[in-house]
Amino acid sequence: MSKNTDKNLSEEIEQLEEDYETDYRIGQDNIQWLGLDLHNPVFIVSAVLILAFVMIALIAPEASNERLTGIRVWIGETFDWLFLSAGSFFVLFCLLLIVMPFGKIRIGGEDARPDFSYFAWFSMLFAAGMGIGLMFWSVAEPVGYFTEWAGTPLNTEGGNARAALGATMYHWGFHPWAIYGVVALALAFFSYNKGLPLTIRSTFYPLLGERVWGPIGHVIDTVAVLSTLFGLVTSLGLGAQQAASGMAFLFDIPGGQLTQIIIIAGVTSVALISVLRGIDGGVKVLSNLNMVLAGVLLLFVIIAGGLMAFFANFGTTVAGYAQYMLPLSNPIGREDDVFYHSWTIFFWAWWISWSPFVGMFIGRVSRGRTIREFLIAVLLVPVVVTTVWMTAFGGGGIGQVVDQVGELADGISDSSLALFQMLDNMPFTAVTSFLGITTVLVFFITSSDSGSLVIDSITSGGKTDAPTSQRVFWVIIEGVLAAVLLSLGGTASLNALQAGAVSSGLPFTILLLLICVSLWIGLSHERKVMSLQDQHQS
Repeated sequence: MSKNTDKNLSEEIEQLEEDYETDYRIGQDNIQWLGLDLHNPVFIVSAVLILAFVMIALIAPEASNERLTGIRVWIGETFDWLFLSAGSFFVLFCLLLIVMPFGKIRIGGEDARPDFSYFAWFSMLFAAGMGIGLMFWSVAEPVGYFTEWAGTPLNTEGGNARAALGATMYHWGFHPWAIYGVVALALAFFSYNKGLPLTIRSTFYPLLGERVWGPIGHVIDTVAVLSTLFGLVTSLGLGAQQAASGMAFLFDIPGGQLTQIIIIAGVTSVALISVLRGIDGGVKVLSNLNMVLAGVLLLFVIIAGGLMAFFANFGTTVAGYAQYMLPLSNPIGREDDVFYHSWTIFFWAWWISWSPFVGMFIGRVSRGRTIREFLIAVLLVPVVVTTVWMTAFGGGGIGQVVDQVGELADGISDSSLALFQMLDNMPFTAVTSFLGITTVLVFFITSSDSGSLVIDSITSGGKTDAPTSQRVFWVIIEGVLAAVLLSLGGTASLNALQAGAVSSGLPFTILLLLICVSLWIGLSHERKVMSLQDQHQS
């Protein structure tokens, strides 16, 4: 290579690298207050809006719930086509990135190496993404479709195990993980490869340039904070209700508000300890524990339910998912209104509203992986685990209905009890049910912990080393809000907050589509830089 050519390549590489140089410094807009390092105005605006929302939910819980639920329903019915089409687009987009040359790009640069082992990494992905949801819905949802309690997919007749298990997998399979994967990859790439702050606004830098550090970026990050906090608070409150119901069902412990608040206090206390220990000593340890507990419970259900029955149900689940995935992805001419809007559209809006939280956490712990490795892991590993899980629990629950065994045979009266009702008809009920409750609570702790890390990063302007007291602050806020809403406003207040979080799925759907465009531009830029560097070295 001639000296002139070498010089030209060096200049071209430097010019390309300047495209992502910015005058913005992480924390330059921050304010220091009581030992906290907070981004102005994201923290202030978020705090005011959170306080106002909670006050309204407490003053008029029923009216707030009715109004916000109405808004959520209207959004779901008006933009159902957008949610469904966008969900399928995200799956295709992720699959395209896997097979494209972009897949060779390593998050953090060529010299970056993973911070966590595969087991620890998978455990954190799963725990943050949907571990608690699988505990709650793995029996109730497929049994609900099978018995027509929850409506039936595509107006299939009740008693169709393939449709019930296939539709359940549709909600918990590739689509939600593709949503999380897009956000996680964009955040990790622009932070670790381009040196931008670890915050949602950074993913729009190729489209907006320096304007992402202004009002537009403030709005994006504020919506992300509200969506994440509302989702965590409602999950914590409703999860406490599920755990309390399980204790009442199994051990005759009163499942009222006092028990629920004690559970919230316990979860918050352990989450505080986890936060103080950091990702390595906290979230990673709890996530690994989660996987062990869940694995033991899963193995027991498979053996107790019969290996032959499990393998037969596994084939039914896989066949049902393959058969119904494309028809369920079609938004045109749908007449299964109860299933379509009450389940699919609700789930899609919920996954999207949670994508800033889950996506940022997954992105934060994925440095050192290639894009191909990252997306294959995020898409395939959880789907395989979920298929096994739904087969064991959902197939087992359907089997009890078919055999007219236990309370499930009479129909689902309370979805939070479905898991425990199924375990009640297996050996060692007290032990396995206690294990189930423990797993639920540990999943909530990891959600609270990882969610606090995410909110902390956004409200500190993208810092990953903000004061520990700041993460402690967010853990306490989540617990206090959940306890206050539950004790003063009851389930109506929590449902209102949940409806608000789900409603944020509409603007985030549009933002996610733009993130895909921005990510494609960023990856193309990185690929060009890498190609020129290879030429320069050769």
